[in-house]
Amino acid sequence: MAIHTDLHLAHSDRERGGHRILIVGINYEPEASGIAPYTTAAAQYLAAAGNDVLVLAGVPHYPHWRVADEFRWKLRVEERSASVQIRRLRHFVPGRQSAWSRGLYEATFGAHVFVQQLPWRPDLVLAAVPSILGAAAAVRAARHHRAPLGVWVQDLMGEAAAQSGITGGGPAAKLVSTIERWLLLQAAGVAVISDSFRSHVEGIGIPAERVHQLPNWSHVEPPKNAPLLTRTRLGWPKDTIVALHTGNMGLKQGLENVIEAARLAEQRGKPIRFVLMGDGSQRRALEALGSGLSTLEFLPPVPLEEYADTLAAADVLVINERVGVHDMSLPSKLTSYFIAGRPVVAAVHPEGATSREIALSGGGLTVRGGRPELLLAAITRLAENRDLSTMLGAHGRTYAEDRLNRREALDRLRSFAQALIANKQMWRSSIESSLPRN
Repeated sequence: MAIHTDLHLAHSDRERGGHRILIVGINYEPEASGIAPYTTAAAQYLAAAGNDVLVLAGVPHYPHWRVADEFRWKLRVEERSASVQIRRLRHFVPGRQSAWSRGLYEATFGAHVFVQQLPWRPDLVLAAVPSILGAAAAVRAARHHRAPLGVWVQDLMGEAAAQSGITGGGPAAKLVSTIERWLLLQAAGVAVISDSFRSHVEGIGIPAERVHQLPNWSHVEPPKNAPLLTRTRLGWPKDTIVALHTGNMGLKQGLENVIEAARLAEQRGKPIRFVLMGDGSQRRALEALGSGLSTLEFLPPVPLEEYADTLAAADVLVINERVGVHDMSLPSKLTSYFIAGRPVVAAVHPEGATSREIALSGGGLTVRGGRPELLLAAITRLAENRDLSTMLGAHGRTYAEDRLNRREALDRLRSFAQALIANKQMWRSSIESSLPRN
């Protein structure tokens, strides 16, 4: 996957000779959805700026939760891509999600990060969350090398454990929240992707001056091909309203709600086709639940170069979150949805991060999650009001171009890293004072 960088922003880094930056994040390219595109772009941008960048990443596994054969029997794989040194560390990948399997997934990656020997002493350690135990292991690297630690919060893991619906998640939530709080308190700086995340982070005791807002950006290019061409290729009739959901099919998406909306559409004779495109731990169960529905279609993920065109070929783009999911995450697919210029319908918590982001963008409609009749009604409303549909799609694209701009986001990332490195001596003193004395 090609990640574009703005090299002219990096001249000052080159003039200083650059820095050595360690990034710890379980998700990395070739994973094309979720967190991976952002971690990849960050690493490649910082490397293009003249820094030496080493990424400790997991093996590719998301969103299908399977390990490719070339990584299955190797504990460690060294790669180099776009001037970034990548060290892939083998870890457990659960086929079925539970608190126990998720814990083993986290622990095996974290343990592998913990024992790594680095080729040089980093000037900055940047940990992407998830994974929380990988980030906790990054604390050890930061302390050992007396480097500042930056934590980039893409998901609130304590909230995720409580809200995701994973088996056994309730008892695990308290432990995860404790680890998360400890981790964030070790950081010289915390970057959050949403203002709602900021309030949570500050609420657990992180000083406001150490919290930086770093929204995700639109990492796909705008659509290039005519929607009719793409619809023809995908077999979507012109007279059918296509409501498309892309990405992970996991527990927190609660896509049973979409299946039931498709069932209602069939019962009421609505010319609507719900399309679930992607993969994930719940795909087989969802296919079984929706078996035989004429208003439902499952498709595999498309290549990245076809993704924006596929989004633009749909009439409505769907976000769905499990009832109970509130502020644990902000779906990364939203940035791509907005740039595609199609209206979004989100079945989510009315006070959650996703609802607030859509209201801020003006790019779609939100309805309460877990109510398939409301989801169907919102899609029907857009199908019957093309002016409204066009207006919402245009607002979303404008928001993406103005507020989710790649160049500005990478510039904020650069400023975040530079600020931590510039204050290295202060944070080294803080770390040294916290170490036990003999």
